[in-house]
Amino acid sequence: MPLPLPLAAAPAPPAPPHTGGLLLLVDGTPGLLTVAALGIALLLYLIIKVRLQPFVALLAVSITVGLLAGLSVTELFGTVQRSDAVSTIESGMGGILGHVAIIIGLGTMLGAILEVSGGAEVLASRLLGLFGERRAPLAMGLTGLIFGIPVFFDVGIFVLAPIVYAAAKRSGRSILLYCLPLLAGLSMTHAFLPPHPGPVAAAGLLHVQLGWIVLMGVVCGLPAVLAAWAYAAWIGKRIHVDVPQDMVEAAAEAKRAVRAEQRGTAGEPGESGEAGPGERQERPVPLSVVLGIIGTPLVLILAATFSSVALAPSTTRSVLEFAGHPFVALTLALLLAYYLLGIRRGWSRKSLETVSTASLKPVGNILLVVGAGGVFGAVLKASGVAQALSDTFHGVGLPVLVLSYLISLVLRVAQGSATVAIVTTAGIVAPLLSEGHHSQAYAALVIMAVSAGSIFASHVNDGGFWMVAKYFGISERDTLKTWTVLESVLSVAGFAVAAVVSVFV
Repeated sequence: MPLPLPLAAAPAPPAPPHTGGLLLLVDGTPGLLTVAALGIALLLYLIIKVRLQPFVALLAVSITVGLLAGLSVTELFGTVQRSDAVSTIESGMGGILGHVAIIIGLGTMLGAILEVSGGAEVLASRLLGLFGERRAPLAMGLTGLIFGIPVFFDVGIFVLAPIVYAAAKRSGRSILLYCLPLLAGLSMTHAFLPPHPGPVAAAGLLHVQLGWIVLMGVVCGLPAVLAAWAYAAWIGKRIHVDVPQDMVEAAAEAKRAVRAEQRGTAGEPGESGEAGPGERQERPVPLSVVLGIIGTPLVLILAATFSSVALAPSTTRSVLEFAGHPFVALTLALLLAYYLLGIRRGWSRKSLETVSTASLKPVGNILLVVGAGGVFGAVLKASGVAQALSDTFHGVGLPVLVLSYLISLVLRVAQGSATVAIVTTAGIVAPLLSEGHHSQAYAALVIMAVSAGSIFASHVNDGGFWMVAKYFGISERDTLKTWTVLESVLSVAGFAVAAVVSVFV
């Protein structure tokens, strides 16, 4: 038996034709489209102008849209009398988080173990030694590409920035030649590949197996990152930015503080006789171990996806599908990391627990935003707004893939958050896919288009813009010329590849 597809939001309770709503202000497709436009405008206003937290903004807009479109209070929130009645909000939140939370949690802990154990430093150092001084930018790009798979974008910058500083200082060339390829690799994996929240959330909302997301993420992401590297090499020779000495010192101080905090929480090595997770007296991590741990879940997930297509029902297929389920594959990779990077190298069990627990603290905000996106999608579906949008988009004549990219792009440029752009767009385009009876491969390409649109033109309303500018000492003007354009190149190239591949699937 093939494993069931990841669940998106559970089917929302069917809504009667606009009776019993708190606000009966709309009727028919024009009214529902007006509600959709007002809802998106309100979402952008709350995030951009009011500076409301995206989770709260998405939840408030979901409730507003539902009421304006004719959903009753009971349909939105359930009833006090019946505890077993599932509301639209509960089904939307619970359906998506039941799938996404586990994957993001496991992936986050895996990335933390790789980070604290020194896996990133070993990877970068070995690649720099392998490619030599002249090809150091390529080595930095590959480091970002590989290490970006298990770690979040901002964590990757924090961990790898000191290596960029060292390489640029040693060569005397512009830091852009080294940081931009690294950033391109980190950004591509963050946008296109699991276990990052954007593609995982979209897969849950659109009922797509993660194996197809991995495959299409590689197919679309690699050409995109190559195009971004070409731009980085070109612009890095034309704009010179010195290594920011203050950030070099600040990064070193921050790392010392983090390691000291970890030692203090886990117990001083001198007291227990065991090395804490931040200690670097332990031997370096073998590069093969780092690559093996990162590659294990990807290989298992892909094997499960292809076995469900290529193999007849059998014991072998069942084993492959079990091992390749995202929950199982990531759990196996995490256990491997615990043993190979931790226990075998002298870490205490308390140290492993400390690093794992600390890594989950920043995940709460991401999960809430993704969950609120699931609520938004469920409200659009239950209220009929999604169907009205679907009918209208069909009338426009543009392919679903193109519409998905354009909607995501507009939302990204307007409010800055890639995650908000992805979950909002996925809720809007979900009925277009369900009506068209598209294949898993095509649905995965639609998600690639959504993800590509979500990284277009990072500018001043995006936290990533300021992180890049400050970490690498780039002026706002030069950041717009370099980082903003780099993200746009990634976006356009990734979408172009997805559009071309969609012709054949």
